[in-house]
Amino acid sequence: MKVSIFDVAKKSGLSVVTVSRVLNNAKTVREKNRVKVLQAMKELDYHPNAAARSLAKGKTGVIGMIVTTLQDSFLDSIVQSVYSLLKDHGYYLALSVASEPMEQGVGTDLIQEDRVDGMLILSAVHEEPYVVELKKRKIPFVLIDNQTIQPSVTNVNVDNYKGGYDATKHLINLGHRSIAHIRGPRFFLSALERERGFRDAMSDAGLEPFAIEDGKFCIQSGYDAVQRWLHAGCMPTALFAADDFTAIGAINALWQAGYKVPDDMSVIGYDDQVIASQLRPQLTTMRQPAHQIGKVAVDLLIKQINGTNKRSISARLESEIVIRESTSAPKLLQS
Repeated sequence: MKVSIFDVAKKSGLSVVTVSRVLNNAKTVREKNRVKVLQAMKELDYHPNAAARSLAKGKTGVIGMIVTTLQDSFLDSIVQSVYSLLKDHGYYLALSVASEPMEQGVGTDLIQEDRVDGMLILSAVHEEPYVVELKKRKIPFVLIDNQTIQPSVTNVNVDNYKGGYDATKHLINLGHRSIAHIRGPRFFLSALERERGFRDAMSDAGLEPFAIEDGKFCIQSGYDAVQRWLHAGCMPTALFAADDFTAIGAINALWQAGYKVPDDMSVIGYDDQVIASQLRPQLTTMRQPAHQIGKVAVDLLIKQINGTNKRSISARLESEIVIRESTSAPKLLQS
């Protein structure tokens, strides 16, 4: 027979009201009574009904998170960080993978019908529909890696401009003067900022880019760009790829054509995907602080839910360069 709250009350010698207050962490309960209730629960192996507790509190105990893909170790690291941190706060994490805009009905299941206490939107391609819907329903939320500047919305971003600048500066400091960039999709703010950082670093050094190629944050983008240079018979000595996957594609094309990295071309990526350290040569890249992104986002969301922070906050974190084997001084300087 299933143990009920009434059994706990009888076992502890206290009222059902007192037991209920203990279950809901009320501060008005005397400590000795709280101990009695917890001991009775342990002896009876009583586990309160989560749904009933949520209904009593007017909360679901669930935080929703919308992501565009899980086939990305950097984004996966953020999700894992968020999951662990929310667990410490007593929340469950519910994921929705939405590769298409919300207008097409993707990703709305968590927002509708008051199923969550808060939302995290991670690197959505089109976040504005989510913002409108969440504001309308008055659900606390935080944008992570948003694609438009949202001063009226709490958001967490990495300083991609500085990251792009630092990546390019690393190549310049090694002695490279012929440097190319394969950028990410133009609808990603991160891609635009990394490109802007690249352009400014080149300009500050008095250099002109060898080329700025369109890309899609994918292996094929890097491969295709290098193939175009090979066919044209003109190659840069260094490449700043907008992400690690693009860098991998470039290295694949170079290897296939008989070029060595970094002897014939230095390559630096962005994100520090798990595979970056497993490549040969190991990939120099800009590491994004996945755990810190998750921590700041969760902290800001919990404060919104608890009502301790009602104003919008824009948090900006920094990437750090991880120098491995894929970058070195150009051949002329080595000889």
